[in-house]
Amino acid sequence: MTPAAQSTTARFIVVLAGIDGAGKTTAAHALSRLLGPSRPTLVLANHSGRRTVAAWLDRSGRTLPVWVLDLAESAVRSVNVVANHLRARRFDGVVIMDRHLSCQQALRGSRGFGRSRILGALARMLPPDAVVFLDVSPEEAYRRIMARGTDAESLQHLRAYREGYLALPEFAGFYRVAADAPLLAVLDDVEEVISRGTPAAERPLTGARGYPFPAVAGHSGGTAMPARVEVDHY
Repeated sequence: MTPAAQSTTARFIVVLAGIDGAGKTTAAHALSRLLGPSRPTLVLANHSGRRTVAAWLDRSGRTLPVWVLDLAESAVRSVNVVANHLRARRFDGVVIMDRHLSCQQALRGSRGFGRSRILGALARMLPPDAVVFLDVSPEEAYRRIMARGTDAESLQHLRAYREGYLALPEFAGFYRVAADAPLLAVLDDVEEVISRGTPAAERPLTGARGYPFPAVAGHSGGTAMPARVEVDHY
């Protein structure tokens, strides 16, 4: 791994997006341990509560209309995103967000819903500095989900969810990383995005969505040295 902006403490918000089983949470926490001590790191999770609701429905034997589930998930995700951006404003260093509003838009697409104007407006108000799409094949994601045994997803849903991401208008501005690769290679690519990044406040407003860098990160199999950083897991 290359050192990530060693001499600066400026805040840089990077979002890890991708379908379930892409390794977003694993990569977020692993990356927080691998970044250099000169760049403190904060990990924040923008969950929608979908897994919790699904478990409750399974135990109770109840079902809810899909639009009700989407409304509830969108609300929970939005509250988490707003709260975490407020927390990020008080932090100097790398802020790794596990999921963001684009994840909910992609999920809506997988369900056959159109884009949410409210989510879109909120996303424009709270833009991250970079979004990394951890691209994994639905088959590999399904294998990982079955192996961990904490939740369940159908292969059909995972395929539709990935297509939902690819159909997002903002997807062209995402950094795309092959998440089928070994974890260290994935971390190397994400760290490269951070090391080349410029915080939004200092970035010139040019190029697609303001991102001056290529949308596809290189898939190197780099190495990493563990380092002590500040981490907030929840």
